[in-house]
Amino acid sequence: MKILTLIPAAIFATTPALAGPYVNIENNAGFTGSNFGGHVTDFHLGYESSADFGSYYVQAGPSIFAPDGGEEETKLTGKVGGAIQATDRVSVYGELSAAFDYENSYGTKVGVKYNF
Repeated sequence: MKILTLIPAAIFATTPALAGPYVNIENNAGFTGSNFGGHVTDFHLGYESSADFGSYYVQAGPSIFAPDGGEEETKLTGKVGGAIQATDRVSVYGELSAAFDYENSYGTKVGVKYNF
């Protein structure tokens, strides 16, 4: 977990080669076998930047949660993430996501990517 807290600090310390705002509309659906569980659609505004060794992004906005057969609910959600180019072929990335309401929920994503 310590490395995830260092990633944004290291990325902010560089001069960005590419930076800018963006809009991200994304739909994620869930299934268990062939049973549809529901979907979430994000309507986010964000900002991203990159440098020679990595990149980062932050985004937030409303998301519509639509469980199958249930009532739709709109929540404020957000994501922050980044990647560091460890070598010419290997990058390390991470993301923290959150949904805010009466019961806040959080998610993480970490990984290593190797390019052939």
